[in-house]
Amino acid sequence: MSSPYAYAKANQERFLEEYQDLLRIRTISTQPRHAADVARAAEWLRAMMLDIGMTSAEVILMPQGRCPLVLGEWQGAGADAPTVLIYCHYDVQPAEVADGWVTEPFEPTIKDGRLYCRGAVDSKLHVMANLKAVESWLAADEPPKVNLKVVLEGEEESGSENINAFIARQPQRLAADIAMISDGSILAPEQPSLTYGLRGIAALEVQVNAPISDLHSGHWGGSVHNPIQALCEILARLHDETGAVAVPGFYADVDAVTAQDRALLEQVEPYLQAEWQDVVNAPAPWGEPDYSLPERLGARPTLEINGIYGGYTGAGMKTVLPASATAKITCRLVPRQNPAQVLQCLVAHIQAIAPATVSVQVRPSEPGAEAVLLDVDGIAMRAAAEAYAHAWGVQPVFERSGGSVPITFECMKVADEVVILSYGLKSGRAHGPNENVLLQNFYKGVQATIKFIEVVGEQRA
Repeated sequence: MSSPYAYAKANQERFLEEYQDLLRIRTISTQPRHAADVARAAEWLRAMMLDIGMTSAEVILMPQGRCPLVLGEWQGAGADAPTVLIYCHYDVQPAEVADGWVTEPFEPTIKDGRLYCRGAVDSKLHVMANLKAVESWLAADEPPKVNLKVVLEGEEESGSENINAFIARQPQRLAADIAMISDGSILAPEQPSLTYGLRGIAALEVQVNAPISDLHSGHWGGSVHNPIQALCEILARLHDETGAVAVPGFYADVDAVTAQDRALLEQVEPYLQAEWQDVVNAPAPWGEPDYSLPERLGARPTLEINGIYGGYTGAGMKTVLPASATAKITCRLVPRQNPAQVLQCLVAHIQAIAPATVSVQVRPSEPGAEAVLLDVDGIAMRAAAEAYAHAWGVQPVFERSGGSVPITFECMKVADEVVILSYGLKSGRAHGPNENVLLQNFYKGVQATIKFIEVVGEQRA
């Protein structure tokens, strides 16, 4: 009898070749000149879905979108069986050799057990691991006990307008008992982790103006409130001396960290401490002193100044008194915080503390994204834990991610339960030069998805 697990192991070499074929396609959704490449990849994926035995597959582009999604379905388990929706994205960030790549960014290179290529970890790893898991099930002697939908997004890296419009217009097409979002990373090569919380996000831009144009600092300095200085004075009043956000109303809807959270996050702390030392390597940690590192990174909201510019920044000196200065700010949010309300508080505070000697414009960015907290005791999470334990040989730990995955909130509209299965590593340098993936994570990811489908079918039977 052929099991999906045995099939996957027997076909590892072919799976890897097909993975590399997809990696060679420059699916850069942020650059219009690569629209044809993205469309070609969509057709390639649609054909693969049909080749592996899915009942149907189509490429979908809504009027609001720029890059297509691919939707495949297999309904062989019957009308009474549960449905699992698997989400991944196949578009990638731009990459050039000049960015610092040691190899050609879109020519897969294998060295020391790692595969180097743009998209290798974010997120064609997940696309191929999940498609090959579905193939393994559909090639087995006994089919899965769940119906399957696989949706592959083509513009996750550039706005997600297409899939958001599709869900808004046709939510029933993605309706499922469980949505499995496959993206992101686990804690360590030998320690899988389950993300049960994601922070939301809100963003704005602050511009400070004073003189009508750049001025000679010798002629006018001392009579004009320098916009860069005024902006720095405003930004300095957004936090207190402990690192807490000093904006009135910012914490109004923030719940206390629960005992369950503390117990779960304690297991993560050693890994995050080691990763902080390796990746951040700052002189010392900073932030709210009453909260541990995992709590600061996932269970508490933040306000970050992402960029500041104004005046002259070229080589040498230019004695200019600048006309304006600008800062970009983002807030990472926790459950129950509403992005629009947070922005209202922030705008009101900036306007209240702005000096009368300058004019200030605050431009909120739309839309934000709400935070998500998933049920650690639900069927989906239990199935995910079993899937990791099967593939990695150890039980996963639970973490609350500091990042935001907006599609999670959208999936909660069409599925009863949502879970996130990640197979990459932060050391894979997603979005950066020399992006890579441990090949063992690809193979383990295939096995984990196979197990996830099996466990959901058994629990829902």
